[in-house]
Amino acid sequence: MRTRYFVAAAGVLAVGVAAALSRPAQRWYLTWGAEPEEAYGPVPGDDLLPAADLISTRAISIGAPPSAIWPWLVQMGSGRGGAYTYDWIENLFGLNMHSADEILPQFQDLAVGDVLPLGDDGPAMRVEICDRDRTLALRSTDGKWVWTFDLRPAGDRTRLISRNRLTRFPYAALMAPGSLVMERRMLRGIRERAERTVPSAVAIGQ
Repeated sequence: MRTRYFVAAAGVLAVGVAAALSRPAQRWYLTWGAEPEEAYGPVPGDDLLPAADLISTRAISIGAPPSAIWPWLVQMGSGRGGAYTYDWIENLFGLNMHSADEILPQFQDLAVGDVLPLGDDGPAMRVEICDRDRTLALRSTDGKWVWTFDLRPAGDRTRLISRNRLTRFPYAALMAPGSLVMERRMLRGIRERAERTVPSAVAIGQ
């Protein structure tokens, strides 16, 4: 009976993995919130890791100008402003994330060349592009990950594009579905904070 249970459980797991790796599922969790031109068009920083095994491009609309979003981006990181996601999950991996609910002046002077730690054991992230109110791109010190945030004005809104490029395949492919849970929370967390600092913000659901 126990053997039959484990065989059935393994079968269900295999089906679940196959479904998660199917093209429709990948399209959803790798491009959540992104318009086609955002998901498949160029983003500054793509050339920092041109031969990526996995690319995810997720996006959200924010009822605030880029200048109200930028301070929340530049203070992100371990021991800084956190990641605006589920801190308790991040900290299970020793990432020392504590999401701030206010703009922290001590972390606003980010510049190209600055190196930000990613917990105690992970590779650090080096700032490669820091174009105020436009683009922030980070590259891991082991060269296997580039993470870019691109701010695009769209009328009374701003589109926040988050693109990850990785070479850790197949590890990256297996982690991608779970990463959507965290990144979606992060994008919504940034939106909530930015719109809260702009009295006339146009709240946008997604």
